[in-house]
Amino acid sequence: MTTISIFGKGNMGQAIGSNFSDAGNQVSYVTHDSKKTELGEIVIFAVPYPAVKEVIADYKQELAGKIIIDITNPLDFDTFDRLVVPSDSSAAALFATELPESKVVKGFNTTFAATLTSKKVSGEHQTTVLLASDDAAAKETISQSLSGSGLNVVDAGALKRARELEAIGFLQLTLAASEKINWTGGFDLFK
Repeated sequence: MTTISIFGKGNMGQAIGSNFSDAGNQVSYVTHDSKKTELGEIVIFAVPYPAVKEVIADYKQELAGKIIIDITNPLDFDTFDRLVVPSDSSAAALFATELPESKVVKGFNTTFAATLTSKKVSGEHQTTVLLASDDAAAKETISQSLSGSGLNVVDAGALKRARELEAIGFLQLTLAASEKINWTGGFDLFK
């Protein structure tokens, strides 16, 4: 059993938390009005990209040594037309720079809450969670912690792959927002 702390209790936070719970882990949520508490072995940033700065400012010491899963897609929410991180970087890479003592992993940003809840994309294909990190052990811990959840977990490579994962997440969000796909659909992998 792994202890999981999730910043944010919106649709994504709850869907991710349910999958970790389904796999037999202990899940707790940290919300804006929560009292400061001890964090689990895995910490998930399930808040909008701009809100992560506040989380890091408030919990920097507590995040040291933890596996951090960044699910954010750093969109320009005013225009919904671009990512707000440098084109040769990613939100996850920026967070890794700010949290050098943490093990930062990009994950869950290419899935929708509905597909995490149903564990299916378009009601047909097993939902796949892609993980990118420079820490292989962190990815393995996450994968093992999700074993039995019903999700397919795939190692997408080094943290530099977070850039591509964020581009996929951005494209998928814009397609759903423009009703070209629905929120139960999206991208998936087939072997």
